[in-house]
Amino acid sequence: MNIGFDAKRAYHNTTGLGYYSRTLIDLLSKQYPEHFYYLFNPKLSAKFDLSGENIHQILPNGLINKLFSSAWRSSWVTRDLQKHKIDLYHGPSHEIPMGIEKTGIKSVVTIHDLIHERFPEQYNPIDVKIYSKKFRYACKNADTVIAISEQTKKDIIEFYKTPEEKIEVCLQSCNPAFAVQVSENEKQRIATKYGLPEKFFLSVGSIIERKNLLNVCKAMLLLKKELNIPLVVIGEGGKYQQKIKEFISENSLQNDIIFLSESEKVKGDAEFRKPETFAAIYQLSIALIYPSFFEGFGAPVMEALWSKVPVITSNVSCLPEAGGDAAYYVDPNSPEEMEEGMKRIYSDKELVTSMQEKGLLHALKTAPTIYAANMMNIYKSIW
Repeated sequence: MNIGFDAKRAYHNTTGLGYYSRTLIDLLSKQYPEHFYYLFNPKLSAKFDLSGENIHQILPNGLINKLFSSAWRSSWVTRDLQKHKIDLYHGPSHEIPMGIEKTGIKSVVTIHDLIHERFPEQYNPIDVKIYSKKFRYACKNADTVIAISEQTKKDIIEFYKTPEEKIEVCLQSCNPAFAVQVSENEKQRIATKYGLPEKFFLSVGSIIERKNLLNVCKAMLLLKKELNIPLVVIGEGGKYQQKIKEFISENSLQNDIIFLSESEKVKGDAEFRKPETFAAIYQLSIALIYPSFFEGFGAPVMEALWSKVPVITSNVSCLPEAGGDAAYYVDPNSPEEMEEGMKRIYSDKELVTSMQEKGLLHALKTAPTIYAANMMNIYKSIW
């Protein structure tokens, strides 16, 4: 089978959508080497290496396609799909090319979340209209819609009236590197290289309002009365991050909240983007703090569980799906509950051991081999 992918985010995106695409392509190409994987990339990038004997990168050909690469990706690429005899096309980030349903090429789209529909006030109104148009088109015209959680499936049905039988729930996995216990020497090397404190809690994700970092900082202020343990934040943001920094300044938390992604040791460092590095940082931490108000899945939760790291997360949205019976659940509006969770995990070794054991058992349900097999079965069901 010749399988095509929208590879814009695989090559260019450093957050969750890019990670999802890269992990999926890597797992499929290795587990199912008999197929060929064509990555349709609108422009060259040196950020990520996606290579293999059965992987082919396809770039826009011709001056017009190169000049208008966005149009090539969203529509004109269908001619290249036919040229390369693509049997099935997967849009791993909410979109499929306009007109693909007229080519006879089967298509699959992954919908991660419909946050722009649930919380439109958090987006530019123009962006909401664009996203809604693209998402609706994909859900209507793709042969199969993949939802990354039951929560997302419910949202697709609610907002777009997509027939339930057209939707497959396929919980995402994470890079196999997170399942490897990093050696003490390697963890110490990573800690020294990036200037990590000896003990710390960890926050991973874009610094935006629904990720709820401000309430985590409020929990840190409460925690400081009893424990002097910092929070390491991996992620970037805009106005919301500035709001958080104002709170940090007003409450003298500058030494307690470390924005690692802003460090000069991280900027431009290729090793920092590798999953092996993230795995080491997870395993150096006391616990992951991830109390989002809403998620499509919550990939950092699964990464932490694979890394045998305790997780404090929200009791809402899809996060109980991601954490199973292994996570410590809190009300995302309650810094007090977050603080209590951090104190318990820091002091209760039996609780930590239990969370680690349950976490690994829950994570095994989304083992890379199982995840890749589920995805390939979906492909084969419509091919």
